[in-house]
Amino acid sequence: MSKNPLYDIPHQILQAAFKVGVESDESKRSATYFQIDHSKVLAAVNEYYKGKVEVLSMIDALKKHDWLKGYLWRLIPPDKDEYTRRVEEAFGGGYFIRIMPGARVDLPLQTCLMIAKEGFEQAIHNIIIAEENSDAHIITGCTLHPHIHSGLHIGVSEFFIKKGAKLSFTMIHSWNVGTVVKPRSAILIEEGGVFISNYICLNPVKEVQAYPVAYITGRHGIAVFNNVLYATKSSLMDIGSKVELNAPEARGESVSRVVAAGGSRIVSRGMMKADSSPVKAHLECRGLILDDSSVIHAIPELVGMKRDVDLSHEAAVGKIADHEIAYLMTRGLSREEAISTIVRGFLNVELLGLPQELTTEINALIAMLAKGM
Repeated sequence: MSKNPLYDIPHQILQAAFKVGVESDESKRSATYFQIDHSKVLAAVNEYYKGKVEVLSMIDALKKHDWLKGYLWRLIPPDKDEYTRRVEEAFGGGYFIRIMPGARVDLPLQTCLMIAKEGFEQAIHNIIIAEENSDAHIITGCTLHPHIHSGLHIGVSEFFIKKGAKLSFTMIHSWNVGTVVKPRSAILIEEGGVFISNYICLNPVKEVQAYPVAYITGRHGIAVFNNVLYATKSSLMDIGSKVELNAPEARGESVSRVVAAGGSRIVSRGMMKADSSPVKAHLECRGLILDDSSVIHAIPELVGMKRDVDLSHEAAVGKIADHEIAYLMTRGLSREEAISTIVRGFLNVELLGLPQELTTEINALIAMLAKGM
């Protein structure tokens, strides 16, 4: 085996993983988890971060930690819908990540979940625990083997953000027109906890449906969801989030940038539900439609159950302004190049106000994934 276990993975598989954010240089990641179908390929922690983070397959973690069963299905009931039932019945592993109390993990952890058999149903369950006063960033990529054309990916993920902890979770999906994707996620945020979710999908997919729910139960808890979507080739993307603000001084935010083309349909959902006060939350969706065969449906919902709440939403769906295209064409670009430039600028995550180091990394991934857009 080589010094870097990632290099022992077949080249074609590794190339597909690179496209969803996997970094082969161990010195740039604190830990790595890699799973193909229902088989763990790699679960490793960088030597420097041992004792600060724990990364295992869920199968191994359940054998090692008896207490972990108390976290399993705590936030998402197994009978929630047909897909959660499939995960319970056909449990195929997944990852367990634990950030230790007080740990400051300055390099991202990375995970990759891949389907490598035609028509395979990948049913996984992930548990992520950010212990008190910890700080970490996870980059997770989900994709297909280059020769695979269809599959079903069902991922149940439960996050536990303990008191004073901060977790940024960036998910990059790269599928194809024969794939159905049904993630089911929930997040519990305690006092002073911060959870930031960044979801990026720029490749065609038959259908992806995601509606993570964050439960803020501690004072000063924060939940932020950022979505960057580009739908083509008749893709259906039904993406949203819900934040339940159940503690004083809680804050929630959801920001989406979506582009629909090629007969695709995007449903951009969002709900902020305030059952405590004072709290503050905002929903925002910006959408571009590039042809008459595509649809963007924005569904913002605000539910206030106390007097002292501040909930707001803003949504706008339209086309690229003709004068913007004309201006770029006067600078020597073709019409197609002008549209591509505008779309890439629209999807630039600097608009989301993320930390600069995270912004730089995600924009590099968008530039790579958006080639040929």
